[in-house]
Amino acid sequence: MSGRRLNKAMTEPPILYSFRRCPYAMRARMALWVAGIKVELREVKLADKPPELIEASPKATVPVLDFRDGSVIEESIAIMRWALHQNDPEGWLAGDNATLIAEADGPFKHHLDRYKYPNRYEDEPGFGEVDHQAEGLAILKEWDARIAEHGQLCGPQRTLADIALFPFIRQFANHNRTWFDAQDLPHLHPWLAGHLESDLFKAIMPKFTPWKAGDNPIVFGREAAVSA
Repeated sequence: MSGRRLNKAMTEPPILYSFRRCPYAMRARMALWVAGIKVELREVKLADKPPELIEASPKATVPVLDFRDGSVIEESIAIMRWALHQNDPEGWLAGDNATLIAEADGPFKHHLDRYKYPNRYEDEPGFGEVDHQAEGLAILKEWDARIAEHGQLCGPQRTLADIALFPFIRQFANHNRTWFDAQDLPHLHPWLAGHLESDLFKAIMPKFTPWKAGDNPIVFGREAAVSA
């Protein structure tokens, strides 16, 4: 699916089911935006998912990119890679570091979830025996060292790895911002601030009313914004 090309004759853009605050959806939107790919954005209310999303992707998690022909991409990293294979103006694919992304989506996300939502995991074996805040911080210190060496995670410029990890680091930071800001992360702190203040992040974070059938379509993307 990652090598699929947009049909130039397509009269309607793909549909992106998204949720503004979901970190997975954020990174997909940022890649689509940078690649200049227009989509019909359908904001999802997670407590009341539209049947069209469930029909397109029975697991019904966001983001989902629906090509309107029965084919979909259901994973955020796959959406990012697909978009960048269409157009990669900033060279993000040079930083497609599978090891970093796996660490973020695996161990770091594991600790983030249990740090932020401990009540959800009270029935897990060993609950309360691990300091998930400290374990998450240990991973962040490793990433801080990478940023110290490279400027960004994989080089001097932002790439796919930075954008893939940034929304989850933002989520970790925001859970207890006073504590986070006091931690010894001298390179990660300005890195995070730079991504938060970037035009790219601001462009993909407007608020939209949750979509329902019959609503006027919202065309979302850099090219749509330029032409508007």
